Amino acid sequence: QAQLVESGGRLVQAGDSLKLSCVGSGSTISLYAMGWFRQAPGKIREFVAIINFNGSSTLYTDSVKGRFTISRSNNQNTAYLQMTALESEDTGVYYCAQGSRMFGSIRTDEDDFASWGPGTQVTVSS
Repeated sequence: QAQLVESGGRLVQAGDSLKLSCVGSGSTISLYAMGWFRQAPGKIREFVAIINFNGSSTLYTDSVKGRFTISRSNNQNTAYLQMTALESEDTGVYYCAQGSRMFGSIRTDEDDFASWGPGTQVTVSS
Protein backbone atom coordinates (compact mmCIF):
# COMPACT_ATOMS: atom_id res chain seq x y z
CA GLN A 1 0.00 0.00 0.00
CA ALA A 2 1.13 3.53 -0.77
CA GLN A 3 1.75 6.19 1.82
CA LEU A 4 -0.60 9.12 1.20
CA VAL A 5 -0.22 12.82 1.98
CA GLU A 6 -2.93 15.41 1.34
CA SER A 7 -2.24 19.06 0.64
CA GLY A 8 -4.06 22.21 -0.43
CA GLY A 9 -6.38 22.82 2.49
CA ARG A 10 -6.67 26.39 3.79
CA LEU A 11 -9.07 29.07 4.99
CA VAL A 12 -11.38 30.31 2.23
CA GLN A 13 -14.58 32.30 1.92
CA ALA A 14 -17.98 30.88 1.01
CA GLY A 15 -18.28 30.64 -2.76
CA ASP A 16 -14.55 30.16 -3.29
CA SER A 17 -12.84 27.25 -5.03
CA LEU A 18 -10.07 25.03 -3.73
CA LYS A 19 -8.16 22.06 -5.12
CA LEU A 20 -6.81 19.35 -2.86
CA SER A 21 -4.06 16.92 -3.83
CA CYS A 22 -3.19 13.48 -2.52
CA VAL A 23 0.25 12.18 -3.41
CA GLY A 24 1.16 8.53 -3.01
CA SER A 25 4.67 7.31 -2.34
CA GLY A 26 6.36 3.97 -1.84
CA SER A 27 3.90 2.12 -4.08
CA THR A 28 1.73 2.82 -7.12
CA ILE A 29 -1.92 3.80 -6.67
CA SER A 30 -2.73 3.22 -10.34
CA LEU A 31 -4.49 -0.13 -9.86
CA TYR A 32 -6.74 1.02 -7.02
CA ALA A 33 -9.78 3.19 -6.48
CA MET A 34 -9.08 6.43 -4.62
CA GLY A 35 -11.52 8.13 -2.28
CA TRP A 36 -11.96 11.38 -0.39
CA PHE A 37 -13.61 11.62 3.02
CA ARG A 38 -14.11 14.52 5.41
CA GLN A 39 -14.78 15.04 9.09
CA ALA A 40 -16.56 18.19 10.25
CA PRO A 41 -16.16 19.49 13.81
CA GLY A 42 -18.13 17.33 16.21
CA LYS A 43 -19.15 14.91 13.44
CA ILE A 44 -18.08 11.47 12.32
CA ARG A 45 -16.05 11.06 9.15
CA GLU A 46 -18.18 10.86 6.00
CA PHE A 47 -17.70 9.79 2.41
CA VAL A 48 -17.23 12.56 -0.16
CA ALA A 49 -16.11 11.11 -3.50
CA ILE A 50 -14.48 8.10 -5.13
CA ILE A 51 -12.85 7.41 -8.47
CA ASN A 52 -12.04 4.00 -9.92
CA PHE A 53 -8.58 2.88 -10.94
CA ASN A 54 -8.55 4.38 -14.45
CA GLY A 55 -10.86 7.36 -13.86
CA SER A 56 -13.75 5.98 -15.91
CA SER A 57 -16.22 5.94 -13.00
CA THR A 58 -16.90 8.33 -10.12
CA LEU A 59 -19.39 8.63 -7.28
CA TYR A 60 -20.20 11.59 -5.00
CA THR A 61 -22.19 12.16 -1.87
CA ASP A 62 -25.37 14.15 -2.59
CA SER A 63 -24.27 17.32 -0.82
CA VAL A 64 -21.29 17.88 -3.14
CA LYS A 65 -22.72 16.75 -6.48
CA GLY A 66 -22.26 19.44 -9.12
CA ARG A 67 -19.72 21.29 -6.97
CA PHE A 68 -16.86 18.84 -6.40
CA THR A 69 -14.88 16.89 -8.98
CA ILE A 70 -12.57 13.99 -8.18
CA SER A 71 -9.79 13.18 -10.63
CA ARG A 72 -6.47 11.40 -10.74
CA SER A 73 -3.14 11.31 -12.53
CA ASN A 74 -1.72 7.83 -12.35
CA ASN A 75 1.48 9.05 -14.04
CA GLN A 76 1.96 11.41 -11.09
CA ASN A 77 0.65 8.90 -8.53
CA THR A 78 -1.76 11.60 -7.38
CA ALA A 79 -5.50 12.01 -6.75
CA TYR A 80 -7.27 15.37 -6.68
CA LEU A 81 -10.46 16.91 -5.34
CA GLN A 82 -11.53 20.13 -7.09
CA MET A 83 -14.04 21.96 -4.91
CA THR A 84 -16.15 24.90 -6.12
CA ALA A 85 -18.94 27.01 -4.62
CA LEU A 86 -17.71 26.11 -1.16
CA GLU A 87 -20.14 26.41 1.73
CA SER A 88 -19.61 26.62 5.47
CA GLU A 89 -20.93 23.05 5.72
CA ASP A 90 -17.88 21.91 3.72
CA THR A 91 -15.58 22.81 6.60
CA GLY A 92 -13.61 19.90 7.99
CA VAL A 93 -10.51 17.77 7.75
CA TYR A 94 -10.31 16.11 4.33
CA TYR A 95 -8.70 12.69 4.01
CA CYS A 96 -7.76 10.66 0.97
CA ALA A 97 -7.58 6.88 0.99
CA GLN A 98 -6.51 4.06 -1.30
CA GLY A 99 -8.90 1.24 -2.12
CA SER A 100 -8.07 -2.07 -0.51
CA ARG A 101 -8.34 -4.25 -3.64
CA MET A 102 -6.79 -4.03 -7.10
CA PHE A 103 -9.42 -3.01 -9.70
CA GLY A 104 -12.02 -2.85 -6.94
CA SER A 105 -15.49 -1.51 -7.65
CA ILE A 106 -16.33 1.94 -6.30
CA ARG A 107 -17.78 1.71 -2.79
CA THR A 108 -18.37 4.27 -0.06
CA ASP A 109 -17.64 2.22 3.07
CA GLU A 110 -14.49 3.25 4.96
CA ASP A 111 -13.72 -0.44 5.45
CA ASP A 112 -13.04 -0.70 1.70
CA PHE A 113 -10.09 1.71 1.94
CA ALA A 114 -6.57 1.57 3.31
CA SER A 115 -3.46 3.77 3.51
CA TRP A 116 -5.27 6.83 4.83
CA GLY A 117 -3.46 10.15 4.69
CA PRO A 118 -3.12 12.40 7.75
CA GLY A 119 -5.69 14.87 6.40
CA THR A 120 -5.71 18.52 5.38
CA GLN A 121 -7.86 21.21 7.01
CA VAL A 122 -10.41 23.08 4.91
CA THR A 123 -12.17 25.98 6.60
CA VAL A 124 -14.93 27.90 4.81
CA SER A 125 -16.03 31.17 6.36
CA SER A 126 -19.70 32.08 5.99
